[in-house]
Amino acid sequence: MIEEGKVELNGEICRNLATRVQPGDQVKVDGRRVSQHKTVSLLMNKPRGIVCTLSDELGRDTILDLLPPQYHSIGLHHVGRLDKESEGLLVLTNDGQLSNQLTHPRHKVEKEYVATLDKPFDFSLKPKLLNGVVTPEGKAHAERVWGEGRKVSVVLTQGMKRQVRHMFAAVGYEVTRLQRVRIGELKAPGLKPGAFSTLRDRQIEKMLERKP
Repeated sequence: MIEEGKVELNGEICRNLATRVQPGDQVKVDGRRVSQHKTVSLLMNKPRGIVCTLSDELGRDTILDLLPPQYHSIGLHHVGRLDKESEGLLVLTNDGQLSNQLTHPRHKVEKEYVATLDKPFDFSLKPKLLNGVVTPEGKAHAERVWGEGRKVSVVLTQGMKRQVRHMFAAVGYEVTRLQRVRIGELKAPGLKPGAFSTLRDRQIEKMLERKP
């Protein structure tokens, strides 16, 4: 579009592909002014039964339905995911840098889960979870495992689909409830199911400063 002369910068046709737009510049595409959305990052406590998507072809309730209308058209996307029956912390953002920081494998951002099992866990199986078990998504392992009885806390740095559920299934257990209680340094014990809070600049900066 730039090469075709469809982009204007401050009233003049811009044909230089290396041009950087500065704060205060006015940009038009095909005669229509465009503007950059303000970066927004939210921390949501996803309830059980909500689909972790922004739209659903089956008409099921989605995480977008939990947000006020002003958040529906600013390009938010969820970072990572939780399956429909899982609950807990989820980051939604239109900040590409933050999204990459939280999801790229080289950053090894920790996610902490609390799994409630169908029966008390035999902690002699803990080394298997730490060393890795075979799941439908590949070999999966935990960084740390602790707990008591049917409740087991698990810390992951991998991001495989339904990883916690598959790992416990591999050693003979069914997860009856799964909650994500921490993403990196983000915690929100007082955040009610279905509620969200805006991440503060300092929280975001702290995550972006983290080195792999």
